[in-house]
Amino acid sequence: QVQLVESGGGLVQAGGSLRLSCAASGRTFSTDAMGWFRQAPGKEREFVAAINWSGSSTYYADSVKGRFTISRDNAKNTVSLQMNSLKPEDTAVYYCAAASGNYYHNPPLNTFDYDYWGQGTQVTVSS
Repeated sequence: QVQLVESGGGLVQAGGSLRLSCAASGRTFSTDAMGWFRQAPGKEREFVAAINWSGSSTYYADSVKGRFTISRDNAKNTVSLQMNSLKPEDTAVYYCAAASGNYYHNPPLNTFDYDYWGQGTQVTVSS
């Protein structure tokens, strides 16, 4: 059974940091592009960050650029999102996702390109 399990969410004050992790199992994800998305109450799910299979190419939403860093460890089948300088507007449920297409160079940025999704982890930033 394919599973993506996120962890590391929680409550943090504005300006603080959190590190989200996503553990993948049930298949080999080392050749997949991986992404993080988030969804705030009443809003659509939006792209946050993505990384290609090797880690050589990363993309970020403008709203998190310079504050968030995506990384992966293919040996451990994990992907992480380091979030610094958090703002109240970063409050959302954060989802890990995997895209199994031929995204060897540039990872996809759209939700419909991702095949596998985790259940999400809540991140709440207080002002």
